[in-house]
Amino acid sequence: MFQIFYFSYLKRELLLSPLTSTMVHWTAEEKAAICKVFQKVDLQHDGGDALARLLFVYPWTQRYFSSFGNLSNMTALSGNSKVQAHGKKVLGAINNAAHHLDSIKATLRDLSDIHANKLHIDPENFRRFAEVFVIVLATKLGSAFTPSVQGAIEKFFVVLVDGLSQGYH
Repeated sequence: MFQIFYFSYLKRELLLSPLTSTMVHWTAEEKAAICKVFQKVDLQHDGGDALARLLFVYPWTQRYFSSFGNLSNMTALSGNSKVQAHGKKVLGAINNAAHHLDSIKATLRDLSDIHANKLHIDPENFRRFAEVFVIVLATKLGSAFTPSVQGAIEKFFVVLVDGLSQGYH
């Protein structure tokens, strides 16, 4: 229970911190944990799984994907080649950001502008995707998804969401 409370507190503190909008200090351990996690990520499978979960758990997000065909249930979502392909694309961008921890905002600037000004995606959906992707990671990594690994990943996603949201300010 303490771990859940601590990580909720950590996310809230990072989200409210003025450092989030400028820079974040990464410890060597956090960088190593993030790098190790993303070495184990399968962009196609894990990205598709995360996007399918997002679309199922938050069905109103399906409105952005009306051209993707049948999104009516988890079986349809998991088997949908367009969901899988877009999940791979999303996770590819996240993977790229994970390899540029010291310049996440610059790395995501163009993507943020596209999502804000062309696609008009609600930026809250970035946080939602991060939440479902943490579940995908925890399921995939099992006991290797320790509290310290989770802390590093949660911190990474707070910074990532901030970077993706910069075009909305």
